[in-house]
Amino acid sequence: MYTRSDALTGKSAIVTGAGQGIGRGVAQALAERGADVLLVDVADKVIAAAEEIGARALVADIRDADAAERIVSAAVDAFGRLDVLVNNAIALLGAAPFHEQDDAHFDLVFDTGPRATFRLMRAAFPHLVAAGGGSIINFGSSAGTEGEAGFATYGAAKEAIRGFSKVAALEWGPLNIRVNVVSPFANSEGMQMWEQVDPATYHAAVAKVPMARIGDTKDDVGAVVAFLAGEDASYLTGQTIRVDGGRSTVR
Repeated sequence: MYTRSDALTGKSAIVTGAGQGIGRGVAQALAERGADVLLVDVADKVIAAAEEIGARALVADIRDADAAERIVSAAVDAFGRLDVLVNNAIALLGAAPFHEQDDAHFDLVFDTGPRATFRLMRAAFPHLVAAGGGSIINFGSSAGTEGEAGFATYGAAKEAIRGFSKVAALEWGPLNIRVNVVSPFANSEGMQMWEQVDPATYHAAVAKVPMARIGDTKDDVGAVVAFLAGEDASYLTGQTIRVDGGRSTVR
C-alpha cells in the first residue's frame, strides 16, 4: 500500500506491544511517515527498539490499573497532543485444547487484551477530542473471526475487542474519532514460535495464503495501519481489515 512519506507529519501516536513483532513493525511504519511515536512494552527491549526507530519508549505493564493513564500522559507530555492509538499488545499462555484451558489462560489474555485496550481507549478519548479527532487501530485475529483450534480464550478476547471497537466507532464518529480493527497474518515472533511448536499446523496455515507468502510486519501490516492513521482514511471507521494475503477468503 502506498502512503506518502509525510502523511503523518505533525501527528503523534502510541503503539503498545512495540518491543518486537507486529507492534515494532507498526511503530516503524508510523515513524517513517513522519509521526512522533511512543513505543510501549512490558519488556526493556522496547528502549532499544525506540532508539533504532528514532522514537520514544515507555516500559509499562498494561495490566496495571493506572497504566493507561500513565501511557497516555507520557505521550501527551512528550508530543503535546495525541492523534493515534494502536492497541497491539496481548499476551497468552499458548495454545491448548479448549478443555485444558483454565482461569489462568482466560485472565492473562483478557487482562492484556480487551481490558487494557478498553482502558487505553477511554484514557485517550479526551485527548483525541482535544486534537479535533483521531484514529484508533485495534487488533483482531482469525482465531476469533474464523476460529482456530487451541485458541479458545485468545479468540474470545480478540472478538471482545472487535465488539467494543464497533460501538466506539458508532459513538465517536461524530467527534471525528475513527476506530478500526486490523486482523493480520505476519511474520512476528509469535508466528515463529507457532512454527516451532506446531510446524505442521503452521505450514498448513501458510499454504492457505493465496499470495503464497507470510506478511511483513512493517511493509504489509504497518503500511495498512499507517493508512488508517492518516487523513487518506478519513471516511473509514468501524471496519475489520484482514491483512492476511487473502487467507481468510478461502476458509
